[in-house]
Amino acid sequence: MIELCDLALSVGGRPLLSRIDARLGSGEFVALLGPNGAGKTTLLRAIAGLHPAEKGTIALDGVDVARLDSLRRARRVAFVTGDEVMLDALAVADVVAIGRFAHHRWWEWRMRDADACAVAGALAAVGMAVFAKRLFSTLSAGERQRIWIALGLAQETPILLLDEPTSHLDMRAAHEILALLRGLTSHGKTVVCALHDVNEAAAYADRIALLGEGTLVAPQAPDELLSDCRLDRIYGIAMERVRFPDGRLRVYIASKDWAGVADRSRAPTV
Repeated sequence: MIELCDLALSVGGRPLLSRIDARLGSGEFVALLGPNGAGKTTLLRAIAGLHPAEKGTIALDGVDVARLDSLRRARRVAFVTGDEVMLDALAVADVVAIGRFAHHRWWEWRMRDADACAVAGALAAVGMAVFAKRLFSTLSAGERQRIWIALGLAQETPILLLDEPTSHLDMRAAHEILALLRGLTSHGKTVVCALHDVNEAAAYADRIALLGEGTLVAPQAPDELLSDCRLDRIYGIAMERVRFPDGRLRVYIASKDWAGVADRSRAPTV
């Protein structure tokens, strides 16, 4: 359970988000949507305890994240991001094993059977088991993305936060990863995932939270969010709603706006 109460966040002394109240339940897949710069990554970092709140509280299963030391926090929440770090000299399995640090004291690191099982299971889950002994530096961007996700899975936390986990992935790989994350919720894991594709979020999430205009629209069921006119306003573009015969609602850029988008894409940059 994640509870955000009157939360406000700033970046570099500049207010970014405020008046955020939300409750994300155990076993729920929540997608975070919003335009670039809306604060999706900052909010995820704050929930992970990596970015201080300017105001308000963030509670994980009733405990204020600000009161958790790094070890207890790492056992409650895993944060998966594509930030580049110097891991190129490590084998893939060793990169994933970093997720097991939360289950050891700093002075007693040695791979146990439980660690080996967790690493192997995480690699298998993302379809990368055969890459275990490969150097991380030899992987493509999409393959690295899968390894970051495996690292988060190996951490074995009840809460999993992911920042754009489908970036660099082709359509099939993105489907496989989102289906995997969706399946984790059936075992009680809470998954919060920042995405860019509105329809992708609607296909997999239980609820969608929209960031924009300096705040968060309380998480809604996908159909409610896609029907909400605030979606058009926050993204700054008109959208068309299409209801498919099987009941799915999807949104697309309105045809009347395609010409404007094309014109803007050809505009010279200065």
